[in-house]
Amino acid sequence: MTTTASTARQTALQAADVVINRQLTTLDGWRRFVDGPPNPPALLPTNDLRQLPMAERDLYDEGRLDHHARMLVVATSFVRKTVTCGRRLILLNRHAISARRGLIVSGLPGTGKTIAITQLGLAHELLNRARHPNVSDRIPVLYITVPPAATARMVAAEFGRFLGLPVRARSNMTDIIEAVVGVCTDTRTGLVIVDEIHNISQTTRSGAEVSDTLKYFSERIPATFVYSGIDVEGSELLAGTRGAQIAGRFTLIPTRPFPYGTEWRALVATLEENLLLHDHEPGTLVKLDRYLHERAGGMIGGLSHAIRGAAIDAILSGTERVTKEALDVIPLDHTAETTISPLKKATRR
Repeated sequence: MTTTASTARQTALQAADVVINRQLTTLDGWRRFVDGPPNPPALLPTNDLRQLPMAERDLYDEGRLDHHARMLVVATSFVRKTVTCGRRLILLNRHAISARRGLIVSGLPGTGKTIAITQLGLAHELLNRARHPNVSDRIPVLYITVPPAATARMVAAEFGRFLGLPVRARSNMTDIIEAVVGVCTDTRTGLVIVDEIHNISQTTRSGAEVSDTLKYFSERIPATFVYSGIDVEGSELLAGTRGAQIAGRFTLIPTRPFPYGTEWRALVATLEENLLLHDHEPGTLVKLDRYLHERAGGMIGGLSHAIRGAAIDAILSGTERVTKEALDVIPLDHTAETTISPLKKATRR
């Protein structure tokens, strides 16, 4: 292994560490997400691998571990539907003065909600960059998550934190809101994504104030608002008069577990194609597609976690392959582990 290759590998890992420490809820972190992850490392031929000194092999394996630790984004039908619907609303809202339409993405954990809304944000930002290639002062997308037990000031502060605005203890709500609205207007923010919206309850005073604050932001900022959360249609967010206003302005796209079928098999195949293992036989996971569907309960989050976890174990143990036995030992979420289907029962006998 040449010194140049070793240095490049080390630089790539250092860059990966920087990206890990950047969150989507900051402008810097969002821009790094839009710029894309580092290129995956090349899989070395067997002879080259055997000749690697121990330190170089550790670096090589670390690069592959980092690759498998990343959540691969797959353009599922749900992601495409969310992006299409979101882009349509952005265009319809382009000349709206008030009462802009919004989008709610709702479903169980692990069904790909956050992937879908971030891909919508990515598409909007990349299109904006293409239209304005020499303009660097635009902030096309603003992304926040609603903290648990959030207050109106906390949510307003999340807007300010994304934009890098100083939010001090003595800053009052009016100051924060005016600063956020001013920056968003000046930088042509066209899409505001609010994740974890289920943390808002219209039945509590603080929750109602949060809802009012978001509504006020949507009236002051000329942008399309997108909410995402767990079981939003059955939550208290849509309760009462305030909830009726939201329901009357927002299109809701529900997410569900994937049924066993062609798209599920394509998901498994795509994840398998991205494995960087030396002894893994291509097609092994595709043959296990029904087992993987039962194991993950049709959840893309569970599927990705199982395959990536088994790939990491394969590198750490030196087996360099993902098998059914390796997948069996990867613990999934509580729902997936405690939901026993007929096929699971048959498999465990």
